[in-house]
Amino acid sequence: MSTSLTFTLASSQTSYPQQKSETNSLAASLPVVSPPPKAYLTDSYAASLAEKEGHRGWEDYQEDVLPSKSLSQPLRNIRYIILNIYRRLFTVCFLINVAILMWITVKGGAETPYIGTIIAGNIFAAVSIRQDHVVNTLFKTFTAVPQSAPLWVRTTVARVYSLGGTHSGSSMAATMWLFYFTVKVTQDLIGGRVSPELVGITYTVLALLCIIVALAMPAFRRLHHDSFEMTHRFLGWSATALLWAQTILLIRDYKSPSVPLGAAIIRTPAFWLVLILTLSIATSWLTLRKVSVKPTVLSNHALRLDFDYATSVPGSFTRISSSPLTEWHSFATIAVSGRQGYSMIISRARDWTSKAIAEPPNEVWVRGVPTCGVMNIVPLFRRVLIVATGSGIAPCAPHVFAKGAEIKLLWTSRNIRKTYGDAFVDSILEAAPDAIIYDTDAHGRPDLVKLVHHVYKDFDAEAVCIIANEPITRKVVYGLMTRGVPAFGAIWDS
Repeated sequence: MSTSLTFTLASSQTSYPQQKSETNSLAASLPVVSPPPKAYLTDSYAASLAEKEGHRGWEDYQEDVLPSKSLSQPLRNIRYIILNIYRRLFTVCFLINVAILMWITVKGGAETPYIGTIIAGNIFAAVSIRQDHVVNTLFKTFTAVPQSAPLWVRTTVARVYSLGGTHSGSSMAATMWLFYFTVKVTQDLIGGRVSPELVGITYTVLALLCIIVALAMPAFRRLHHDSFEMTHRFLGWSATALLWAQTILLIRDYKSPSVPLGAAIIRTPAFWLVLILTLSIATSWLTLRKVSVKPTVLSNHALRLDFDYATSVPGSFTRISSSPLTEWHSFATIAVSGRQGYSMIISRARDWTSKAIAEPPNEVWVRGVPTCGVMNIVPLFRRVLIVATGSGIAPCAPHVFAKGAEIKLLWTSRNIRKTYGDAFVDSILEAAPDAIIYDTDAHGRPDLVKLVHHVYKDFDAEAVCIIANEPITRKVVYGLMTRGVPAFGAIWDS
């Protein structure tokens, strides 16, 4: 029976978490070094590699000359950074709302309940696009495109992991509309049409949304991620509760006196939108439970956890916690072929992961279902180069084991056997005997863009998928995309 593991790296919902950075910058070139020692391999693999000592798959990459980047630098930055798919989705969502607002203003305004429905619709879109089952359905739909489809079609649908742009665009639009709504209800209060309670709650909801949006800005989120998560969660719950009160008061204050409140409520679209978005939030928490876990300390840098309560698919992640109300950590999953369960590898990164490795848990809290992430797109391509740095091997391993497409693995890391253990490394090499394992302790840090491009051309891959820390991911994806290579990696959008 083949072994397939399920790994999780702490991250957000649609992207994998940052691992501890191995480097903040890449060396300009790889130093000339002696052949790698065989001690870090099992005898069989050492013998296998000894037979091809003259070619390790990367030793001549420094001689390559990278193709020139497309476009001028300003246009490249606009195309691949400023207007990436995430930001395009954000822009489309936001500008559609701006256009509707301008049209309403030109037409002389709209009734306040109508504006309330637009606000509810935007919040509904922002919440539902992050719901586990919605995310999984979208990934399943987009990745169902056959490998026979043109490459440009497959590389386009593969950007499904950028769906967070809809979340942020709709959230910003809801906040914009709420400003307009606040002006309207204030005017109606002066005219004696609405209750002070509705106006007070509206100002409170507006303040909460403004705080949520401000603290979700990338600059704050990266530096204070734990604070971002807590405020996003608790202020979001508070805003949802107040949204219920606002919706009911809005219906009550604007309904015809001859219509009973209950009848008016069920006829109002905003009520149903708020109901569905509330259920969307609740479904994840209704599955909250504590489960048993079998820990295996791989080294002082890594811990493996084995679960048996659910099964995952390659390219998915799940959330675990020791304190469910305050913090959650997402990790890539590795399914265990032939039986219920999955595994995850936790790599030392911050305080929580360090404590988990030092004091391995026997129970953890979980919620929701394993959710698809960026690596779920691998089956879209016939031949894929998978690049992992350090513990980025965790989300990549399921595809190596599943063998659903022709895979070439490039794994750069420090002393892999000492860090991840013989059993795991042997399973990787057994599933992918032609894998290129680049030991940065032995050979120094590579010019990763040039190395990846070299292996990509040598393997004749259709696409490159990389799991690394944020600076390396952005550098490699940009360096490849600007040279016409389809490249995919996490985008750290939450």
